[in-house]
Formats: sequence, structure tokens, C-alpha cells
Amino acid sequence: MALLPRRFLCFVLAQHFIAATACQEPDYGWMIRHYCLKQFQLSMEGIGQRLWCDWDETVGTYGELTNCTALIAERLDCYWPNRLVDEFFVAVHKQYFRNCSPSGRALHDPPNGVLCPFIVLPVLVTLLMTALVVWRSKRSEGIV
Repeated sequence: MALLPRRFLCFVLAQHFIAATACQEPDYGWMIRHYCLKQFQLSMEGIGQRLWCDWDETVGTYGELTNCTALIAERLDCYWPNRLVDEFFVAVHKQYFRNCSPSGRALHDPPNGVLCPFIVLPVLVTLLMTALVVWRSKRSEGIV
């Protein structure tokens, strides 16, 4: 019977210790918004909205944002990644990358030097093949 109270006391102390060292999600959410996101916003403004979809321009800033959330999680004894981080990055993507293609590059037409051959060449081949068929059919009519 003496073991039961001792086990109970250990259980209560363990619960208190776990609660005291567990991740404080409200603090974590506040810190990533006020430290990580603020720095990310300043960096993205410096890049300019026109280049937000250019992965080469944003990869460094995005990496710093990721590292910032991981470092704060480590300091606050939070798991990383976690639900708050997922929600945080979904919000960041909705705000900054919603109009970007999945490849991370801005969508635009290729230069005319690349585009013109892809248009002109098939048109010319089609016209040439049509002329060849007409010429061969007229030639074969005269042979019969």
C-alpha cells in the first residue's frame, strides 16, 4: 500500500514537469508572427512583388523564414514542424505565392526567337505536305 502513494506522487510530479516544459503554443505562434514573419515581410518588400514568383530570388528569404520558425520551436521546446507551423506557412503561401506556378517560376511567354520557330515550322510543314499531296495526286491522274 505504501507504493501506491509514492507512485501517485511521482505521477503528479511528472505531469507537472511535462506541463512546465511543454510547448507553449500561444507564445510560439506570437513569436513566429512577430519575429519571423516581420523579417520575411521586410525581405519580400525589398525583393519586390514582381519577383515573388522567381524562386531564385526568394529561396534565401524563404529558407530564413523556415529556419526562424525551427529555431524558435527549439527554444520553446516545441515540436517542429507542427500544426501551427503548417497553418503559418499556408497563410504565407496564400499571401505571397498564390499566383505562382508550381515550378516556382513566373508564367510568361517565351521570347519571340523561341516561340516563332514553334509556330512557323509546323505551319510550313503542313502547307508543304498539302502541296505535295496535291502535286502527287495530279501527277498520278495523268499517268492512268
